[in-house]
Amino acid sequence: MRPTASLQAITFDLDDTLWDNRGVMARTEEGHYRWLLTAFNVWRAERGEPPLALTYENGLQDYLARRQRLACEVPKRRGDFTWLRLRALEAQLQAQGVEKSTALMWASAAMNEFHRLRVQVTPHPEVDALLHELRKRYRLAAITNGNIRLTRQPLAHHFPVAIAAGELLAPKPDPTPFLTALEKLGAVPERSMHVGDSWEEDVLPAQKLGMHAVWISETGDQALPERVTRIAHVKELPEVIAWWENSG
Repeated sequence: MRPTASLQAITFDLDDTLWDNRGVMARTEEGHYRWLLTAFNVWRAERGEPPLALTYENGLQDYLARRQRLACEVPKRRGDFTWLRLRALEAQLQAQGVEKSTALMWASAAMNEFHRLRVQVTPHPEVDALLHELRKRYRLAAITNGNIRLTRQPLAHHFPVAIAAGELLAPKPDPTPFLTALEKLGAVPERSMHVGDSWEEDVLPAQKLGMHAVWISETGDQALPERVTRIAHVKELPEVIAWWENSG
């Protein structure tokens, strides 16, 4: 079905849509946990206290297991990855005999390191100029399930509206983050487009709301439902937008 009205707004997923996220999470996960063990044990040594009885490998596995249990025990927080990580680190330190206030202080410090590493992403080379041009004509928003600091990521200046779905306790594919973004943009679904790499978390929920969905996938030859277009890379997006505008 062809669009019948001009495009108002475009919402974007971030990870693996505007940049290649491969390796970023592993580097961030390992980096912030290694930082915590090193910095905390230095602090304890300065106080004449023994190091934690945790190796990096065993501690990291325990940390992951605690996060997974928390996500099951508190399902409404399953998409709030910052909260899950903070609480899991705090619980792990307390299980090592660390006082609650100290455990929270160091868990918070580790999450600061996490966020410092998390925003060290490299957008695709075409993206900055693409968003710069799109902002002249359309209202833009970012919608992500990731717990990246939205105001510190390198493309933040292009997005007057940025939605961290986990913090809404409604991670994609829940429609809430899409509807929240559209409300803030003052746009209606029928005149809006969402761009993302996930079929389940980006394409289907946007399409069900009546948005046009652009699926970024290098492979895929299946028949697509109405209002869905597949492209291999975000740099192809202007062609889709031109089709929209010329078909209205």
